[in-house]
Amino acid sequence: MTRHRIIINPTAGRGSAKKLAPVIEKELTSHGVEFEMVHTSHPWHAAELAQQGVVLGFDVVVSVGGDGTANEVLNGLMLAREAGLGSAAMGVLPIGRGNDFAWSMGIPTKLEDSCRVLAEDQRITIDTGCVSGGLYPMGRYFGNGVGIGFDAVVGFFAKEMTHLSGFPSYLAAAVKTMNYYHPAPVMEIDLDDETITQPTLMVSIMNGRRMGGGFLMTPDSLPNDSAMDLCIAAEIARRRIPALIGHFLRGTQVGHPAIQMKRSSRIAVRAVKGVLPAHCDGETLCTDGTELVIQTSPFKLELISTPQPAE
Repeated sequence: MTRHRIIINPTAGRGSAKKLAPVIEKELTSHGVEFEMVHTSHPWHAAELAQQGVVLGFDVVVSVGGDGTANEVLNGLMLAREAGLGSAAMGVLPIGRGNDFAWSMGIPTKLEDSCRVLAEDQRITIDTGCVSGGLYPMGRYFGNGVGIGFDAVVGFFAKEMTHLSGFPSYLAAAVKTMNYYHPAPVMEIDLDDETITQPTLMVSIMNGRRMGGGFLMTPDSLPNDSAMDLCIAAEIARRRIPALIGHFLRGTQVGHPAIQMKRSSRIAVRAVKGVLPAHCDGETLCTDGTELVIQTSPFKLELISTPQPAE
């Protein structure tokens, strides 16, 4: 029988994950899922518990929390693979601010539905990426994407907002960032087959499709094509940013004169002028970095999900 290690971040969703633990236990028991439930107590603990879960022989390691918790669990599984300790599939019960990784990978964001999907044990295989630089010179794995520039600052501001949660916090943070993030840095973006140097509002390097709880950065990306999809936004006048944000909400930015959509297996981004604020699956990579290298990892991940991405 498939054995599951359920890793709960009790602080996720402003404490919702801890409160919902009994509900999760009841739901999974009703579906006949065999599981052990553990709680995190400090940053990176989910990664440690995930890696330990592989060593202990669990078949599936499940993240209960937001995108940050999912990223830690993914890192634990990838580090176990890298160290030759074994492998396990990943599950996600999304209880967080944005839940972009779960949404992008076709995992329902309603708890009862995600518990059902976990019990049904349908699996997809997805790419993983690795980013080096900033706080992680040796690299950090990611499943959804890396944001450099404007969208990273939006995420930083969203985390500081105590009066809003979920997508409204990101939207309010985007408005705040418009008045803060200028001028845009000059970035050199080195791809597999070309180099782009320009003042750049942001670079989104995606394995998934969505960031910030509702911004469709790369609406046509696939998580299993052995490459990362990029959305590169050139610097534009601040008065034009709200209209551009509207395009990202609808996923209609393709063809906009300030937007370039690219695909590459390796990306190096350097600050020619200014600095690079950046995040990885919503977790801070750096606030004033100078160079980041992102590449598709040779390690793929087996993920419990629905057969097709959620719409």
